[in-house]
Amino acid sequence: MAIESVLSPLGPPACEKDAKALQFIEDMTANVDLVQERVLKEILTSNAETEYLQKYHLNGATDRDSFKSKIPMVTYEDLQPQIQRIANGDKSPILSSHPISEFLTSSGTSAGERKLMPTIEEEMDRRQLLYSLLMPVMNLYVPGLDKGKGLYFYFIKAEAKTPGGLVARPVLTSYYKSKQFKTRPYDPYNVITSPNETILCVDSFQSMYSQMLCGLIMREEVLRVGAVFASGLLRAIRFLQLNWKELANDISTGSLNPKVTNPSIRECMAKILKPNQELAEFITKECSDENWERIITRIWPNTKYLDVIVTGAMAQYIPTLDYYSGGLPKPCTMYASSECFFGLNLRPMSEPSEVSYTIMPNMGYFEFLPHDPSAPAFSRESPPRLLDLADLEVGKEYELVITTYSGLNRYRVGDILLVTGFYNKAPQFRFVRRKNVLLSIESDKTDEAELQKAIDNASLLLREFNTSVVEYTSYAETKIIPGHYVIYWELLVKDPANSPTEEVLNQCCLAMEESLNSVYRQSRVADNSIGPLEIRVVKNGTFEELMDYAISRGASINQYKVPRCVSFTPIMELLDSRVVSKHFSPSVPHWTPERRS
Repeated sequence: MAIESVLSPLGPPACEKDAKALQFIEDMTANVDLVQERVLKEILTSNAETEYLQKYHLNGATDRDSFKSKIPMVTYEDLQPQIQRIANGDKSPILSSHPISEFLTSSGTSAGERKLMPTIEEEMDRRQLLYSLLMPVMNLYVPGLDKGKGLYFYFIKAEAKTPGGLVARPVLTSYYKSKQFKTRPYDPYNVITSPNETILCVDSFQSMYSQMLCGLIMREEVLRVGAVFASGLLRAIRFLQLNWKELANDISTGSLNPKVTNPSIRECMAKILKPNQELAEFITKECSDENWERIITRIWPNTKYLDVIVTGAMAQYIPTLDYYSGGLPKPCTMYASSECFFGLNLRPMSEPSEVSYTIMPNMGYFEFLPHDPSAPAFSRESPPRLLDLADLEVGKEYELVITTYSGLNRYRVGDILLVTGFYNKAPQFRFVRRKNVLLSIESDKTDEAELQKAIDNASLLLREFNTSVVEYTSYAETKIIPGHYVIYWELLVKDPANSPTEEVLNQCCLAMEESLNSVYRQSRVADNSIGPLEIRVVKNGTFEELMDYAISRGASINQYKVPRCVSFTPIMELLDSRVVSKHFSPSVPHWTPERRS
């Protein structure tokens, strides 16, 4: 079959394999409603005998009307009793008729712990299918990617076991450890510099060191540089700043740093690492320069784009990425979560602010709750009407609700999406935000209630000084790598002769960190992807000035509330100009990978 005979409306495919992938996208997006109807029928047929569906007396029905009228919309907290039973070892068909193969730990949390998302074996093939569509689309926009390699910084995280013996780990750790990833067939368009052994090392230093070393050795072959999140790529650049001398020495001598002790890494690196004095001198010259502007294109001169997520909370890293890369394109290719993989970006080279994702209707059954913050809260007795994928309107915001093959039924993910247009009959979405998230540096998500609880716990240390926190706000500091949380405190010190000491205020930082969720604490302790929390004490009256400023810009004095998170530059400048002292967490908070019962 000639490739030319199957030209896709998306563009001319790079090869026959791409032609099939692009045709699949056409078929799915042209028949959204039929595919959604089929997916729901498959899910309900497969899970008809589960305890969950039987509880709502679906009685084997697989049509949308029956499903919508009988099955309620739920949150994680609603499902927690069933999920805990599965985690404790109950193997009966509670949510899914298929055995639960593992739990995927969400970056979202419930009561301070990672959410456990049940998954089944066949879901890995569904995720792999979506991955297989990414490069065929990218090849439409960037030719010649089969002539080189991708430098990707991929990492696995610590995993745990539930009391019932099921593995609990992040979705990407699950994928990198799967046979689908480890034994993936050779694809000239998807060759990466990092050997599997370097990715599959749980020690983040050894993994990063060896992946960076491979990237430096193959610097002229690298055509794209990436990580999952923008923050991950900036961590890699920061790592290079701190470790370039040792990396250059390894390249000069052809011997691997003794700090890398993992036997599998040492064995595979022995085949790659050879003495190269010219390369070592080049790295020394570039990295010893205090100016690191465009360092990515200086070291990897053939880089065509950065493959990182820069939507949602990651948008805060765009200026820093532009500085290090000279403004290289930053395609966002895929939209996914622990609960479900959703879709892809059919125009990956668009500006980050213009990114829209097309949900693939074969990945799960998708419903949408019209998002109106001013609308009154609904009750379980009078639930709102959810819309189907094919029935959405351009310009409207919706909250995503999913039903998956793994047994989540009408589950509220918490993502707020804006419909920007359609491809064929498939709506395209801009990710607006994760509902209720206040602070985020990487995969962490801290909401207002959690931040308030942390403030309350830290405030207990001030009692003996007859001092209290009268007002506070926060922001995510991401200009420094790793980023960290900054909390502005205005204090009421009733006895200036007995004001809190610097040591106590430092301990307040740690007390806040101890109160934050396990995703945050893992990022601090195990991943080193978040720096120590900082408290900046401001002068008395600062928050009154903040209110005056807001009112001068049109805010109502009757409805004004102190924002619990700020990012607007004039407000930041006002706050920073009133800082009287800065304090940092003196140590890392407690975190352990062991699963709680």
